[in-house]
Amino acid sequence: MKWIIKIMLPALLLASCSKEGTSPEGNAPEVPEERQEQASHGMMMLGEKLDNPYSLANVKAAVASLYPSSEVEDLAPTDYYVRFLPASGDEYARLEEAGVEMADHPLDREILQDGDYYHDPTVPEDGITWQYAVVKPGFDFPLGIRYEKLEECFIPDETTATKGLPGIDWDAVEREAFIRTGNAGLLESATRAKARPGGKITIVDEGGGGKKTVGVAGVKVVANVFVKIATTYTDKNGKYEFSKAFSMKPHYRICFKNEKGFSIGLNLVLIPASVSTLGKGDASGMDCKVDQGSEASLYRRCAVNNAAYDYYTKCETLGITPPPSGLRFWILNILKPSCTMMIHHGALLDNALVSNYLGMYKIIVRLAAPDITIGTKGKSYDYAALYASTVHEMAHATHFAKAGTGYWSKFATYILSSFVMTGSSYGSGNGENAGYCEVSEMWAYYLENALYELRYGKNPQDGYNYWFKPQIFASLEKDGMTKADFCSALTSEVTNRDMLRDRLEEARPDLRSKIEQTFNFYRR
Repeated sequence: MKWIIKIMLPALLLASCSKEGTSPEGNAPEVPEERQEQASHGMMMLGEKLDNPYSLANVKAAVASLYPSSEVEDLAPTDYYVRFLPASGDEYARLEEAGVEMADHPLDREILQDGDYYHDPTVPEDGITWQYAVVKPGFDFPLGIRYEKLEECFIPDETTATKGLPGIDWDAVEREAFIRTGNAGLLESATRAKARPGGKITIVDEGGGGKKTVGVAGVKVVANVFVKIATTYTDKNGKYEFSKAFSMKPHYRICFKNEKGFSIGLNLVLIPASVSTLGKGDASGMDCKVDQGSEASLYRRCAVNNAAYDYYTKCETLGITPPPSGLRFWILNILKPSCTMMIHHGALLDNALVSNYLGMYKIIVRLAAPDITIGTKGKSYDYAALYASTVHEMAHATHFAKAGTGYWSKFATYILSSFVMTGSSYGSGNGENAGYCEVSEMWAYYLENALYELRYGKNPQDGYNYWFKPQIFASLEKDGMTKADFCSALTSEVTNRDMLRDRLEEARPDLRSKIEQTFNFYRR
C-alpha cells in the first residue's frame, strides 16, 4: 500500500477538485490525531496449517467411523480448495466475473492475530497476493491466470447428492470430521440445532443534531469455517441471513462491495474492496453496532457506504442519472479534501499534465486508481460530514456519466492549472475551461445541500460563497424545477453557465422568465 500512496498522493492533492477545494494546503500526510486502529484493522498474523475437516480424505474417514459398512470410496469431491495468483487488476476482475469468492489468506491456517488483509511474504509488495477460493469440480479455470489445486473437498449441505450412500446423517459426519481433525473447539453444543446465521449491522448517525441508529445497507457479509463459505448482503435496514446452515462457529467479516455495484477499498490496493473483520461468532449469527467508540476505519467505511447507497436510491426516486457502474472509492484519512477523478473509468490520466507527472506509473495507477477519494481528516467520526462529502462527489460522478471523459479532462485541467497559478482549486472563475468547473461545481454543491436537507431537515448552504453560485439551482427548485430537470442539462455540450441557462430554458419553457431572472440575479 505504501508505494501506491507515494505515487498517488501528490496527484490527489493537486486534483482535490471538489469539496473543500479552496486549497489543499496543509493536508500533507501525518499521523492521525485519533485513537490507534485495533489489530483487526491491520495485517493478519497466521500460525500453523490446520487439518481441514472438509478434505475428502477426512470426510471419508468420518463416514467410515460412523458407518463402517458404507462404500466410502464412492464419495466424490463436491468442491476443490484452490488458490489463484492474478497478475493484474484485469485478471482479478476476470475471476470475479467468473463468480469466484476470494479470500486473500489461506482458509486452513490458524489466525494468531486477526486483521482485515493478508499479504503472502513470497509475493512482492506491489503485486496481488495469492487469492484462496473454493470452486466446483466443473469450474472452467480462466485461461492464462495462474492457479493451484490445493485439496479435494467434500462440503455437505442440504442438496448434497451421494451415490450409493443412502441414510447418511451428514450433520453427524461433519461433527465427526471436526472431532477427528482436532477442531472440536469450533463446534457448537450438540444439543443446538444447525442454524443459518443472521443478524444486523448498524451504525449510529449523530448528524443534524439528532442521534439515530440506521442499518449499514447493501453491504456484503461473509462467514466461513475452513473452506465452508457463505456470503450474503444486508438489506436497507442492515439485516442479513445466510442461506447455508452452520453447526460450528464461523469467522465473520464485512466486505465493502455493495449490492448497488460500488466498492470501497484501499487496504488491498489493486483489490477494490476493503474488509473489516468481525471475528469468530456464534453459529446463529452476529450483530455489529458501529458508533463513535468503534474503530475509525470501520466507522468511515460504514458511513461512506451508507451515503453512497442512499445516493443510488435517491437517483431512482428523483429521476437522476446514476453514476457509472463499478464505481470505486478510496477513503484517505491523510487528506481533508475529497475529489472525483474517475481514473478507473478512464478519465484524467489522459490529461497531459497528470500523465507527464505520473510518467512510468501511469499504467499501474490506471489499474489501482479510484474514481472517488473521500478525504476524512478531521471528520472520521462525523457521519453528517462524511455523508455530505460522499454525495457531493457522487453528484460529480453523475455529471461524468452524462458528460464523458473529454469533458472531465477539461474540468481537471482547469482545477490543476488554477491550483498551480493561484493556490486555489476553484480559482477566480476566469481563464480557459472555467465554465466546466462552474457547471460541475454548481450542480455538485446544490445536490449535496439538497440531499443533506432531505436527510437532516436543514440546508447547510455549503458552497454558497463560491463564484459558481449553487443557489441558482436551489432558487429555481422553489420556482418549480426538479432535480431531474437540472440533471437533464448536464450534457457534454453544456460548458458554461450561459449554455446551462439555455438548456434549462429548453427543458422548461414554462419557466423561461424565472430562469432568466434567476441567472441574471446571480450574475458575476
